[in-house]
Amino acid sequence: MEILGIDVGGTGIKGAIVNIETGELVSEKHRIPTPEGAKPNDIADVIAQIVAHFKWKGEVGCGFPAIINHGQVLTATNIHDSWKEVHADELFSKRTGLEFHIVNDADAAGLAAMTFGAGKDKKGTVIMITIGTGLGSGMFYDGVLIPNIELGTAPFRKNMNFEQYAADSVRKRENLSYKKWGKRFNEFLNFVKFLASPDLIILGGGASKKIDKFQDELTVNVPVVPSQFENEAGIVGAAIAASRKL
Repeated sequence: MEILGIDVGGTGIKGAIVNIETGELVSEKHRIPTPEGAKPNDIADVIAQIVAHFKWKGEVGCGFPAIINHGQVLTATNIHDSWKEVHADELFSKRTGLEFHIVNDADAAGLAAMTFGAGKDKKGTVIMITIGTGLGSGMFYDGVLIPNIELGTAPFRKNMNFEQYAADSVRKRENLSYKKWGKRFNEFLNFVKFLASPDLIILGGGASKKIDKFQDELTVNVPVVPSQFENEAGIVGAAIAASRKL
């Protein structure tokens, strides 16, 4: 069975057709830069372009950088404020004529890792951390998703949350070495351990491909591994979410 998966990110929106039986992409990825401001209608235009690129006619899974409740966007940390309370599933469906299943982007990445990657068959509490424009998080217990656990938005210091301190976008903006940034990221992982006592932490997002550059800074007393999907996890997980009607 094949489903189109789309991953909405802070810098790019990308999609591919996914074989949900194997987790493999059966098409080349197609990426379009995220429109400046990331407003609803502009994002919907890009979504429609991606659907048209693949000449897709079936269901679509979409990972989205926000807390999602039955297709409705409830937060707007890394997207335009006008997204709040928008039913993204209905907006994208009206624009394309297709059925959309919207899921938090980190939850989508976690679904990929738990189904086909580093989290497969893992019991206990597993937390997926996506490192990118923000710090997304997905939580699983005995393989079952507990949706919308946004640990990166937890307060860190006065007027600052963790993703404003330790996201990959901060590393780039402040021109931090991986060593210096890794120490910050380790602080976040220690907070994750304190809050949820995970048995395993899986890293996804673009920065996970370079874990060798900051792994020595990760002293948190929990196994930390890359997802094995790198930046394809959101696409694969979105397709899985659609197949499961999440």
